[in-house]
Amino acid sequence: MSEISRAAIPAIHSHVFLSLDHQKSERKTWAVIWLCSAMMVAEIVGGWLFGSIALVADGLHMSTHAGALLLAALAYTYARRYADDPRFTFGTGKFGDLAGFTSAIILAMIALLIGYEAISRLFEPVTIHFAEAIPVAVLGLAVNVASAWLLSGGGHHGHDHGHSHGHHHGHDDEDEAHRIATDDGEVILEVFEDGVPPRFRLSAESAALPATATVETVRPDGIRQLFALEDRGDYLESIEKIPEPHAFTANVRIGERIYPVQFEEHEHAHGSAARDHNMRAAVIHVLADAAVSVLVIVGLLLARAFGWLWMDPLAGIVGACVIASWSFGLIRDTGAILLDMNPDRRMADNLKRSIESEGDQLVDLHLWRLGPGHLGAIVSVATAKQRDEQYYRTKAARFRSLSHLTIEVRHINPATTGSAA
Repeated sequence: MSEISRAAIPAIHSHVFLSLDHQKSERKTWAVIWLCSAMMVAEIVGGWLFGSIALVADGLHMSTHAGALLLAALAYTYARRYADDPRFTFGTGKFGDLAGFTSAIILAMIALLIGYEAISRLFEPVTIHFAEAIPVAVLGLAVNVASAWLLSGGGHHGHDHGHSHGHHHGHDDEDEAHRIATDDGEVILEVFEDGVPPRFRLSAESAALPATATVETVRPDGIRQLFALEDRGDYLESIEKIPEPHAFTANVRIGERIYPVQFEEHEHAHGSAARDHNMRAAVIHVLADAAVSVLVIVGLLLARAFGWLWMDPLAGIVGACVIASWSFGLIRDTGAILLDMNPDRRMADNLKRSIESEGDQLVDLHLWRLGPGHLGAIVSVATAKQRDEQYYRTKAARFRSLSHLTIEVRHINPATTGSAA
């Protein structure tokens, strides 16, 4: 017979699983909507006053652009306002993914319409008014560049918080850079692995750099490893690389003194599990429009210069293919999230290894995304030892993106361990 115990659930705990930049992204999206709306009105009114059907057509196209971005903005606003609504069992973090999926469908339809119109014009060319069409295309490109700049906030729009090993490697990181007070002043020990194999680095800001030093790691299983440090000018660096995982006590020997430093492995969500797909969809809308504007400008210039009227529809076909490709990637990623597919296989494998590192068996694991950078997990463990859910919760603590964790522990007879699953 097996005995099953479950994690004690606090009476009140947060179910807000929004990205750290949620409100900032919301403000940026609304700003772009106002920009597109102002341009839409200016183009429609200008086209009507000056008799330019091209301006009116681009203004109407800008209205569809603003409508797609409005979907993203409303998703941000709704998710924020109802983040604490108990009707949403796992919070409102997936509203952005739902909006991203819908935007991807709209993008796919736009790609089909552009492709259909372009192919039709290959067989039945139409008269092109270059004097009006080229300035309108340039104006559209300028608006899209401004929109992309607003959404990116100066160069960062992905909000992808994934890391190779879940580390930030700078002196400001509390997990991987540790300050050590020595008799001669303060030194800093860190694990450095930005584009290189992980190695210890020992540096000093206000004190003299030690002439010699060593670092000995002691892992939870008792295995020890000694690292000699070489002088690299501004810092001392270990000759050998540090094996994973980076969870150990590092005994730093400087002179005759030993300073113990505790390193813990912290892992965040990777790839699609950490992305803000709502912002990604908004950016793709802007980039798709900008790409089409560039292609249209090139096609119109070549058509006017050499009489190649087929260049204009060819540019449309290429643009349709580009938009369709972006749309497919967005549908694939957001659809997987809405269907609760495993969003991070690497984290799932690492969690399994962590749970089973001391002879226990992970008999069931459900991992799904709750929002950008937030994952939920249900873990079922079979053990022949007297361990409770808090023991496994402690082992899973390094997985920072597990924002909602439920643990089930099955206590089994050692003789039946092989059939526990």
